[in-house]
Amino acid sequence: MRPISGSRVTGVPEGEVFAVVTEYIEAKRFDAADRMLGHILKAAPRHPDALHLRGLIAFRRGQISAAADMLEQALALGANRGLHLRNLSEVFRQCGRLDEAAAMARRCIAAQPADPLGPFNLAMVQYDRLEIADCIASARAALALRADLPEAHMKLAQALLISGDYGQGWNEYEWRYRIPGAAALMPVTDRPQWDGSDLGVERLLLIADQGYGDVLMFGRFLAWAQTRTAHITVAGSAEMRDILSQLAPRAEIVVRWDQLPPYAAFCPISGLPRLARIELAQLEGSRPYLAADPKLVASWAARLDQAVPPGKKRVALAWSGRPSHNNDRNRSIKLDLLAPLAAAPDTVFVSLQKGPPATQCSSWPGPAPLLDLDPEIKNFEDSAAILANVDLLVSVDTSLVHLAGASGRPAWVMLPYAPDWRWLLERDDTPWYSSVRLFRQPTPGDWTSVVGRIASAL
Repeated sequence: MRPISGSRVTGVPEGEVFAVVTEYIEAKRFDAADRMLGHILKAAPRHPDALHLRGLIAFRRGQISAAADMLEQALALGANRGLHLRNLSEVFRQCGRLDEAAAMARRCIAAQPADPLGPFNLAMVQYDRLEIADCIASARAALALRADLPEAHMKLAQALLISGDYGQGWNEYEWRYRIPGAAALMPVTDRPQWDGSDLGVERLLLIADQGYGDVLMFGRFLAWAQTRTAHITVAGSAEMRDILSQLAPRAEIVVRWDQLPPYAAFCPISGLPRLARIELAQLEGSRPYLAADPKLVASWAARLDQAVPPGKKRVALAWSGRPSHNNDRNRSIKLDLLAPLAAAPDTVFVSLQKGPPATQCSSWPGPAPLLDLDPEIKNFEDSAAILANVDLLVSVDTSLVHLAGASGRPAWVMLPYAPDWRWLLERDDTPWYSSVRLFRQPTPGDWTSVVGRIASAL
């Protein structure tokens, strides 16, 4: 399951036709909705609600700049109710127009002071501006208006966790699966969610939830869970089977729900730090807890020794994460932004990038060579073995960073201005991994200075 931002952009529930259009948008029937709006706009080209809804279709299709243009036109033509202002705030936020996003959120709050989504949207903007204390206050203001608003609880969790308040943060983090649209944690069951108590001989089911990086990071707590029961089953993806076997050597690993044995209680592994009452101080000085397969390490050593001249430094690169990640627009980059690294002397770069972005290797500027290993890397075990054979990983915030950190391998991480909560604030190290160094954007979108500092450090 993917991490969830909880952003909220909704339709205009006014008038029978617009209600149908909104239903189509929510059902992702964008072409049908667009056709209906086309008829309306042909008769009334300046209809504000029709323009607003067409902007929402563009937003849902990922055409963020076009959505902003249409929503601004609608606003200028009179679509200035609280809902319109709130939607435009979120679109501005995703465009990186944070000052305008904050202004729209405040106008929404003034127009509809009883709407909890107004202060929630403002909290989203304030997190992106790293106004964390204000974000916490806005999220709590939203919850004062609606105590069961899961998106506001989740944003509060992220703000508390990034500020180091793990005590309160873990409790708020439990709301992540109540957000509308979040994938169900597991199939329907009459078994309770585990409360951390000793289960004795009863079986505990743990779910390797969220992204690969989360599994690698939270997987360190499987050892604690194994002290609370004699029998554990871990359900996860096939890609993580060998990793999970190493993290929980006594556990049964399953990759399909129909393989589950009877169990007494269940829990996502991302919920283990709350049950174990993990505080920030307990993580300081964390030691590696994963090891690459020795046979694969030897195999990749031979491969790299053949490809890389003796005496050259080996620096692994990864510049793009999963496109479906809710914050990928801020964390992933193009390979050409890393061009300043190519001037590093006596260095060979090794690409660990997987998927379509790996095709960018063909445009690497040199003079330091880049070895593209995408066709040869089959799984995380290969990646771990390669990391054991290079001097350093330079990467955006992806699962490879967690793999390197869990294995004790050196990694330099390029972080956006408003990073994921786990990287905390204003520090260039992380208590989660002693071998990881952080390079943060000084202002939103400024990758140039980040890459420049890494080039100098190399």
